[in-house]
Amino acid sequence: MKLSSVAALGAVASFVCIVASAHAQEGAQTLQAQTAAASNAVYLEDSVSPFGAAELGEAEMAAVKMPVLAYTPDGSEAGDFDKYFYFYRADTDFATAYADVRECDGYARGLSSGIGYTQAPYPYAGTMAGAVGGAIGNAMVAAIFGSGEKRRLRRANMRTCMHFKGYDRYGLPKKLWTAFNFEEGLSSVEDDDRTRFLKQQALVASSARPQDKALGL
Repeated sequence: MKLSSVAALGAVASFVCIVASAHAQEGAQTLQAQTAAASNAVYLEDSVSPFGAAELGEAEMAAVKMPVLAYTPDGSEAGDFDKYFYFYRADTDFATAYADVRECDGYARGLSSGIGYTQAPYPYAGTMAGAVGGAIGNAMVAAIFGSGEKRRLRRANMRTCMHFKGYDRYGLPKKLWTAFNFEEGLSSVEDDDRTRFLKQQALVASSARPQDKALGL
């Protein structure tokens, strides 16, 4: 083989190696970008509300009032952060947050406390006096313990649902919390009030940008 032919083959081989190296680098960069995007994903794909984003007009969204979140801590608030808190997720628009909050509220709404009717003990079991006494006793137990248990269950369900969707939880003093939240015990919240509160919670969840440390689930 002539020297010129050998040189030509060498040049072709070098060019192929350069192209292959360039493709390999490009593939590696693409893989790194995909990995970085996956690691920065805020929430799971299947956590998106199955009901879709809420259809809200600009005027309706503009009418939602941002509640006050800023406060000067005195050291006593943290003890109640398991009850009084709000949610926030970065890069989330209002309509999506509202859909998520409404979905989680739906799961937490109308929960049973697990406290039911208990028959009066012997010797009054099966008698009219026993039935009346048992009904009164159970009503008192439900009033004392049932309401608190339902509130606890609602908080637990909201925390679990919103955590699954990638929202962080942040503590808030009770006085500020009650301005845009509600608790449901033995009585329910009127639909108009519920909608207003949920819209404010969604506004906070999508645009609050907290400075405090997230509390976790």
